[in-house]
Amino acid sequence: MASATAAGASRGPAAPKSPGPPKSRKSVTGTRRTVAVLFLLPALVLLGALVVYPIGYSLIRSFYDQSGDSFAGFDNYRALFTDDGIRTALKNNVIWVVFAPTVATALGLIFAVLTERVRWGTAFKLVVFMPMAISMLAAGIIFRLVYDQDPDKGVANAVWVGVHDTFAESSAFPKAHPGRESPLEPAGGGAFITKEPVSAGQTVALPLVGVAPDLMPDGAEKAVPAKPEDGKITGTTWQDFTRGKGVGQLNGVDAAELGYAGMKIEAVKDGEVVASTTAAGDGTFALPAAADGAQLRLPADNFKEPYNGLSWLGPSLVTPAIIGSYVWMWAGFAMVLIAAGLAGVPRELLEAARVDGANEWQVFRRVTVPLLAPVLAVVVVTLMINVLKVFDLVFIIAPGSSQDDANVLALELYRKGFASDQPGVASAIAVFLLLLVIPVMWFNVRRLRREVRR
Repeated sequence: MASATAAGASRGPAAPKSPGPPKSRKSVTGTRRTVAVLFLLPALVLLGALVVYPIGYSLIRSFYDQSGDSFAGFDNYRALFTDDGIRTALKNNVIWVVFAPTVATALGLIFAVLTERVRWGTAFKLVVFMPMAISMLAAGIIFRLVYDQDPDKGVANAVWVGVHDTFAESSAFPKAHPGRESPLEPAGGGAFITKEPVSAGQTVALPLVGVAPDLMPDGAEKAVPAKPEDGKITGTTWQDFTRGKGVGQLNGVDAAELGYAGMKIEAVKDGEVVASTTAAGDGTFALPAAADGAQLRLPADNFKEPYNGLSWLGPSLVTPAIIGSYVWMWAGFAMVLIAAGLAGVPRELLEAARVDGANEWQVFRRVTVPLLAPVLAVVVVTLMINVLKVFDLVFIIAPGSSQDDANVLALELYRKGFASDQPGVASAIAVFLLLLVIPVMWFNVRRLRREVRR
């Protein structure tokens, strides 16, 4: 046995086996890597052609002049901070990034929380999310009509004017004024006053022209000459106009002429109003004896122009108006994501907070919102990336007169590249937009990795 052991020791360790042919490595799904690469190759080619190449070409083109033949250095990038149009676009982009994602996310959070407790919450969510099915082009056309200045066309001004006129009614006779040989004269500020004082028992004619018969109020009645009354001053104010050449008596009430119903008449002595009244449907009015010796004045309120609402697409409001249309589209997107996150919130925590005495506002602020913080971050970051590229809404909604005031970087890129034929500056704007998006994307990727590690 000892000899066998010695013999084995003399032979030394066993020789290693010769390696066989290398085995093909497989991916985690069991697919050979070569096959996986072959399947991914078309997608990689498209990615390179549609993403990598344009980015690289834009980066190189941004350092060349307008013709593309001469190297311009950083001149195109210097224009980003010296060109007035680009500076306005950059300022508007800051406004977009700050307000649009914040408002859309806040509305989405409110809708998601409130609809959780109502029976028709699903139908409401469907209605709110429905604008997401509309393209930016269609939404821009819709809101171009919504923001129309004419209250008869624009919904926004129709509502605004309706609310305004509820508290401050507009005049029905904005263009009325004295005609030829009228007993009235301008009194300043848009008012008219009689040339001579009036006395008790006298009838006064206050004829006006300037309002087309078809624009008179629907309830206007035929004017009636006033009858004198003891101790009072009576009169008629009416539309002194009859259709047809040579028809009608100047400064006299004719059968077909209409009274100015609701016209306000004031009696003025030494600059003070001593009496006032309002004309009846047929234009007649009566003032007490206190008006004796006064001049009759038709105040400017009778002739003020009707309120036509706000200039939503004017220079001062065009950017907030377009942001409003964006929020209308994307609030539903925020609501759906937040509602999905809200469905995963442990109800025990909410009930525990209520048992501890917290009211609904405290539960929302101290429990619901902190638990939804990761979802809210996803929504805000996604919308921030989206608004940095906004183009369609601004291009369509903003009229030519205020498009410079509503300008954003994506629109300025289009204008520089195509309208102004400055491809170098346009490429610099594109690279600048990419640099703005990268930190937001980096933050989002880092947050997602942190969530996965949890």
